[in-house]
Amino acid sequence: MGNDLADVLVVGAGPTGLVLACDLARRGAAVRIVDRSPAPPRTSRAKGPNARSLEILDDLGVADEVLAAGSDPLPMLKYRDRLPVAETDPWADSAPSPDAPYDRGRLIAQWRLEEILRDRLAGYGVRVELGREVVGLTEAADGRHVAVTFAEDRTERVRYVVGCDGAHSSVRKLLGIGFEGTTAEDQVMVCGDVDLAEGALDRTRWHQWFDEDGAVMLCPIPGTRTGWWFQAGPERDGRGRPLAPTADGFRRLLARHTALPGRALTRAELLSTYRVNVRMADRFRAGRVFLAGDAAHVHAVAGGLGMNTGIQDAFNLGWKLGLVLAGHAEAELLDTYEEERLPVAARTLDLTSERLRATLEAIRRPGGGLDAAITLDTTGLGVGYRWSSLARAHDEAPRPDETPRPDETPRPNETPRPGDCLPGSPQPGDRAPDAPCVDAATGARTRLHRVFAGPRTTVLGFGPNSAAVLREVAAAYGDTGVRTCRVYAPYEDGARSGPGTAVVDDEGHAAAAYGTGASDDRDTETDTDTDTDTGTRTGTDTATGTVIVVRPDHHLGLSAPADDAGSVHAYLRRLHGAGRPRNGSPALVDAARKG
Repeated sequence: MGNDLADVLVVGAGPTGLVLACDLARRGAAVRIVDRSPAPPRTSRAKGPNARSLEILDDLGVADEVLAAGSDPLPMLKYRDRLPVAETDPWADSAPSPDAPYDRGRLIAQWRLEEILRDRLAGYGVRVELGREVVGLTEAADGRHVAVTFAEDRTERVRYVVGCDGAHSSVRKLLGIGFEGTTAEDQVMVCGDVDLAEGALDRTRWHQWFDEDGAVMLCPIPGTRTGWWFQAGPERDGRGRPLAPTADGFRRLLARHTALPGRALTRAELLSTYRVNVRMADRFRAGRVFLAGDAAHVHAVAGGLGMNTGIQDAFNLGWKLGLVLAGHAEAELLDTYEEERLPVAARTLDLTSERLRATLEAIRRPGGGLDAAITLDTTGLGVGYRWSSLARAHDEAPRPDETPRPDETPRPNETPRPGDCLPGSPQPGDRAPDAPCVDAATGARTRLHRVFAGPRTTVLGFGPNSAAVLREVAAAYGDTGVRTCRVYAPYEDGARSGPGTAVVDDEGHAAAAYGTGASDDRDTETDTDTDTDTGTRTGTDTATGTVIVVRPDHHLGLSAPADDAGSVHAYLRRLHGAGRPRNGSPALVDAARKG
C-alpha cells in the first residue's frame, strides 16, 4: 500500500471526530482530521458530557481539565407569568458510587470541550486541518484504500475514512446512504449565546420561563462572567410562521416572558433555529468509510444525548480500527461497529422522542420544566451490547447472525439508579463497572477504570486459580495491546508476585461489582495452606475463580471460570491474533495512567 497512505481520515472536528482522532493517535495510527470551517467554531451548543462520556474523557486523559473548566448541572428555577413557581434539582438524590464515580454529567461550552480535545490531540503531533472540505470519495478497485477529493481539487489516498461531519454530512451524501426519518416543522426553538448585564440573574440556577404563549430558558455558561445559553420559542409573523432569530428579537422575548428589560441582553451571537429532526442512517458503513455522531443519527435534544451518543460511537469504533490497522484483528471486527452502535442509535431516537413528549406535557403545567427530560437512561451508564457477537459467555460460540434489525432493537441495559450495578452480575456486553482498590505494588489508592485506562484490552483475574491463565496471557501477548490484572481479595497475603498489574480489593467492591464472590472464597476453602511461590492460599475445595476480559472501550467481552483458559485464549485471538506484534504494527503510545 505504500507509506504515503494515512491510516484514517476523520472528517469533522467536533467532539465525535476529536475523540476518535485522540483514540487512534494514542494507538500509534497515522490519523488525520479535517474540517471545512476556516477556524474552530465558538458555539456553545451542546451543554456537556454525560456520566458515561466523562468516563471516556477520563480514559483519554482529559477528564480533570473538563471538570475544572465546567460546572455541575444546576438546579432548575421555573417561572410562570414572570414569577418563580418551583425549583427542582434533578440530581439531588444522586451520588457517586464505587462502580460509577461519575453519577452526573458536566456543564461545559462545546467550544471549550473541543479546545481541550484539540490540545490533547496536538500532544500526539496531530492538528486539525481547517478549511478542507471533502467533495469526493472513491474506494479503490482492490478495496485497499479510499481516494478522497477535496474542494481545492486535490485527491489523497487513505486506508479508512470516518464521517463525523454532522447532520448535513457530506460524507453520508457522497456515499448515497439514506437518512430516513421525520422533521417536526411545528417544534421550533431559537438558540444563541448571549451576554446579560452583570448581576441580572442568579448564575447558580438554570432559569426557565414557560408561559402559555411561549418560553425562554437561560443557563449560565461556565467559565464566563456574563455568558448564557439562550433558548426560546420563536417570535412569529401574522400568519403564525416562526421568524428568524435576531438580537432584537431575543430582547423582545426576554422582556415578554421575564422580569428583565430587553436592554439587559447586551450581546447575542451564534444565533440559530432548531427544528426537531428524528433521523438515522440506514447503515453506518460503506466499505472503508464509516459514519459516526450526527452524521449517522439525529434526534430530539431532550436528555442531551446528541453529542454524547457521538462520543460513544467514536469510542466504540476507535479501538476496532486500531486493532485492524495494527494487524492483530481481522477486518471483520469492523463489522461489529454497526452491529453494536446502530441498535443503540435506534433506541436513542426512541428515548429522546419519548422524553420530548414528557417535557412538552410537563411545561403545560406551572412548575414543569426541562427536568422532565432527565432519566436514568440519559446518564449513558446503562448502555451495553449483550446482543453483540463480541459478547461471549465462556461456553458459547460467536453469534454473527443475531444482530437485531433496527425495528426490533433490544433495549440497552439499564441501571436501577445512577451508579448502581446492573441487576445481577454484569454480563458480556455490559459496561465494565469501576471499583476502588489498592495498587498491590505501591499501596496507593486506585480504581479499576484507572487500570483499564489506555488503548489496551484488560484481562482481570479473580481468585487464586486465575493466576495460571494470567501468566499464559502475559506470556502470549507481553506488552502488545493486552494487560493482565490480578484482583486480590483482602485476606490473600504474600508477595502478590506475577505478571502484569495487581490490585487489592480491600473493601470488596470489585468482587461485588463483578459478581465473582472472590471476597468470600475464604469461607469455602478447606485444608488451606500457602503457596510459597505465589503467596496465595490453596486448598482442596478452593473456588475456581473467574477471568474477565474487558474490551478497550470498558465493556465486558468475556466472563469465564478460571479453569476455562481455552475460552479466554479464543476470545483474545479474535481481537489480538495469536500474540506478539506482526511486522509493521504501530506501537501503542499511551500507557495506562496511574492514580
